[in-house]
Amino acid sequence: MSETPFGRWFEDFVVGDVYSHVPGKTITEGEAHLFALLTMNHHPLHLDKEYASRQQHGKIVVVGTLVFSLAVGQSVSDISGRAIANLEYERVTHNAPVFIDDTIYSETEILEVRESSSKPDRGVVYIETRTFNQRSERVLTFRRRVLIPKGKKG
Repeated sequence: MSETPFGRWFEDFVVGDVYSHVPGKTITEGEAHLFALLTMNHHPLHLDKEYASRQQHGKIVVVGTLVFSLAVGQSVSDISGRAIANLEYERVTHNAPVFIDDTIYSETEILEVRESSSKPDRGVVYIETRTFNQRSERVLTFRRRVLIPKGKKG
């Protein structure tokens, strides 16, 4: 059985590179409600159309951690598909609300690449992922450090 490439090796990452992740993802009402219920976020802003209609945005707002989870997932094939571990997430910023039937798209920029100081077969890649809705409005930004194995070139 041959290995199917998924993700990148440590040597493949270059500071300044930006990966646009595909495909985008349209968030359905069922997904938004199920995520809110499964994660016990029962705030009526996420579940109750009548309640939400009387609030600032006038409609149901998708739970921010669903948007975050989808953005991380969108980046896996380009960033962490070969990862040993996600070491940390930081600076998670919800820049704008996401609503039912919005489609989100993400991109990731490589901020720093450094070899491991304790294990020569791996390194740490520091990235920023930015997520946008279908109107190109930024809705989420976060950074993370990912531990990536080195691969054999050539």
